[in-house]
Amino acid sequence: MRPTYLLFCLLFIVVVHGAIAWSLNRPQDAGVDVPSGKLRSLSFAPYREGFSPIEEKFPLPEHIDADLGLIADKTHTIRTYSILGGMQPTPEFARKHGVEMIQGGWLGDGHASNKKEIAALIEAVNANPDVVKRVLVGNEVLLRKDMDVDTLIGYIRQVKQAVKQPVSYADVWSIYLKYPQLMQEVDFITVHILPYWEDEPVAIEDAAGHVEKIVQQIQDKAHSMGLNKPILIGESGWPAAGRQRGQAVPSVVNETRFIRSLIEVVNRHGLDYNIVEAFNQPWKSHNEGVVGANWGLLTIDREPVFPLTGPVYENPDWLLHFAWATGLWLLLASIYFKKLQNLPWPRLLVFLTLAQIFGVCLVTLADFLWFTSYSIWQQAYTVLLVVANGLLSGLLLQRCYAILAHQAALPALANRLRSAYLFFVVLALYKTYSLAFNGRYLSFPVEQFAIPAIGICGLIICLYLAQRRLQWHMLRFDSLCGGNSQTPRDRLLAYFLNFGMLAVVIGETHEFMAAYDFIQAHPGFSEGLPVALGYTFYNQQLTAWLLCILVLSIPFWPLRSDKAKI
Repeated sequence: MRPTYLLFCLLFIVVVHGAIAWSLNRPQDAGVDVPSGKLRSLSFAPYREGFSPIEEKFPLPEHIDADLGLIADKTHTIRTYSILGGMQPTPEFARKHGVEMIQGGWLGDGHASNKKEIAALIEAVNANPDVVKRVLVGNEVLLRKDMDVDTLIGYIRQVKQAVKQPVSYADVWSIYLKYPQLMQEVDFITVHILPYWEDEPVAIEDAAGHVEKIVQQIQDKAHSMGLNKPILIGESGWPAAGRQRGQAVPSVVNETRFIRSLIEVVNRHGLDYNIVEAFNQPWKSHNEGVVGANWGLLTIDREPVFPLTGPVYENPDWLLHFAWATGLWLLLASIYFKKLQNLPWPRLLVFLTLAQIFGVCLVTLADFLWFTSYSIWQQAYTVLLVVANGLLSGLLLQRCYAILAHQAALPALANRLRSAYLFFVVLALYKTYSLAFNGRYLSFPVEQFAIPAIGICGLIICLYLAQRRLQWHMLRFDSLCGGNSQTPRDRLLAYFLNFGMLAVVIGETHEFMAAYDFIQAHPGFSEGLPVALGYTFYNQQLTAWLLCILVLSIPFWPLRSDKAKI
């Protein structure tokens, strides 16, 4: 093939890739703009990279000052969750920046620490009546089962007797229905309504309506008790990244859509609300995974995640990613430039397309994993995975070219490919069974295994083009890699991978069926199972992971003749 044809193929693939990337990253309409671009209230936790309440590394006064300055033009009020732990100067800086406060006091399972927190809360509230307008005693302490309701009520009464501001307790909405006596104790009812985290996750299209329905349900319950108290939606929001739950899909666009639609609802009904939260909180990934760290309006670097007005980009850096992927691809093409001139154009297109796909997957993996790495160990893991995927891409391209060019198989290349795939298969087994047994906060690692899965598909396509036929024995690992590397133990890897697929489905379904609110809505097993399975199989991230596992298992499955020998 003349170099002209090769250059034409290169140009064709660049144009197609660019067109696809451009079409997938157009600005999206995310709903009506927020009036004046300012919110009523924002959850405020000024933890920066390297700071964490878990490790008792608390915010510095200058952090609180700077962060309040950043969000003063975005919100009228902030909600805090504690008074100790570095947050003592917050009222002073709130006054400086013209922001009011809903001051929270953190309660846990220790009476001594609770006693200190309550004393500090009362002191701070009484010292700053011009700034602190409402008080929250505890946050989701009943949901966490850190104390019983009677003990909590004792703390609420203690604070009510000591301060003049209205006092409440904040928890998920179902807790107020489970313990309606709380409604009698508080001055205003503070409920958390997070459609993403519901026991029956809510799609983004229905999320704002769900909040409206729950508020009405709380109002009806209060009225049935002869109470007419204000309701504060103490937390509501949507994650920008992380694992999908049923129909609830985390994304930047969905986070924007939810907040804008929520504000439409609350303004229409005159409801009070607080958005969670001002800044992304990396420390939350310790307990809640990637999704827990990505609820903020601003990133950990204090950059906007999305605008409150105008169109929204899911990936504003798409052009840079396109450039990186294309650069990697052109580097690979230059390495194979002379060799590729000997391939017929259909095989040339397949090879170059695979190389471009590997480049896109590698850039996507590096960007996403680094963005969601919140510790030095996670960053080290990211480097390891990027290097492993890069090496595997190189080995796969060598083998694909050898197949397409009808070159003899190289035992050394086959052994390297086998070693690389064994690494990814073992890692996939660990990820799969982790998702099956403790997957609520774990993300589906599709990006980490896209190249291994696509690589197997690419090898199969190359074999078909080279031999003009496809038989079952050609799907074996030794045929794909070009060596005698198949062993009797390979079938065990296939069994464990495929059992893992079933385990993930069972684990995800059980997670829904074991939830309290789900059981209340679907009390019978036969009634709840179809609903839970529906949520499970609607999860596109989960189905993509199952597909990855299935593809990874194919080369390790034995043929009938192999089974007879075993």
